[in-house]
Amino acid sequence: MPHVPIVYKFVAGKYPRHFNITRNPARMNIDKKELVHLLTCSGEEERKLFETSRNIRNTTIGNGVYLRGLIEISNLCIKDCLYCGIRKSNPSPQRYTLSDEEIIQAATFARDYDYGSIVLQGGERNDKAFVTRIGKLLQEIKRLSDGRLGITLSLGEQSEDTYKYWFDCGAHRYLLRIETTNESLYRKIHPADSMHTFRNRLDSIGWLQRTGYQTGTGVMIGLPFQSAEDLADDLLFFKSAHIDMVGMGPYLEHPDTPLYRYRHLLQSQQERLRLSLHMVSCLRTLVPDLNIAATTALQAIDPAGREKALEIGANVIMPNITPLTNRGNYRLYDKKPGMDEGAEESTRKLIESVRKSRCEVKLGMWGDSLHWKHRTGNTTEK
Repeated sequence: MPHVPIVYKFVAGKYPRHFNITRNPARMNIDKKELVHLLTCSGEEERKLFETSRNIRNTTIGNGVYLRGLIEISNLCIKDCLYCGIRKSNPSPQRYTLSDEEIIQAATFARDYDYGSIVLQGGERNDKAFVTRIGKLLQEIKRLSDGRLGITLSLGEQSEDTYKYWFDCGAHRYLLRIETTNESLYRKIHPADSMHTFRNRLDSIGWLQRTGYQTGTGVMIGLPFQSAEDLADDLLFFKSAHIDMVGMGPYLEHPDTPLYRYRHLLQSQQERLRLSLHMVSCLRTLVPDLNIAATTALQAIDPAGREKALEIGANVIMPNITPLTNRGNYRLYDKKPGMDEGAEESTRKLIESVRKSRCEVKLGMWGDSLHWKHRTGNTTEK
């Protein structure tokens, strides 16, 4: 198949100079200048922003929170991203790959504990054996759950044919973080070679949409060299590219990565946490009907970080159900929480945190993105 470039264009237009955050969200557009202001606001404006995004979530998609059981299948990776603790050139982590039996056991746990979905996440590989293995695992998980478990993949950039093969085998969501929509910044946090191009990342997101996936992406918040204007562009990209689900959180530096040398340029972790919460709130306000994850990185800074994100508009949470024997080796960033929690304990704690955030746990449901349903006309409820 010939290469067909996929071009995304940010939405432009004439918007109100001052955005009133109490207006009806269905009738409002927010321009870049106003987003920058909202990302950096404080005091009463911040309180109103958070209150508004919570109300938008509750009136648009409800206060339900969906569980995605996270299975980190391997930390082997062919990529060398400059921020990542499992990059191929890092000799520190003990490399592992879960066996088929371990992955199936984790999926069975999710089924038995009434999770609606699981996420298979791992370092990037694209060899034939890996691609085929994932396809067979997808088919087996669908079989053992009688089709009841929804499956999200987060396995990096692949060919369009691979995306189609995995979709046909039973995956229906895919999370591929763009990391930043500023191409210059993207190049600063990736090696300068053909395996790490901004163009391919964009094309991959387009291929996922064209295949039929509920397509997710996300960014790191508080990177060195990143500005509030960059983050505003990220938010506008999520809207203009019709992204169905977003997982984003604070950038957390890892000492065994090249980007660590720029740690003197970083905001404090508390500032990055606050900025991340503003991103969640602004995104819910800008695109009311998509799925937003309360990510683990928030909890790494503040034990209640995920609860805070749920309180202001997030609606997905991902308990880690990876076997404890290998969980500590999947360390994308330093001081990752939950390394010594078993799957049952992790599930119990997260259900408690959902309830503390004035939300309702939705067990046994896929929790498909309402934005995806609007985008595709699919009204199936699972």
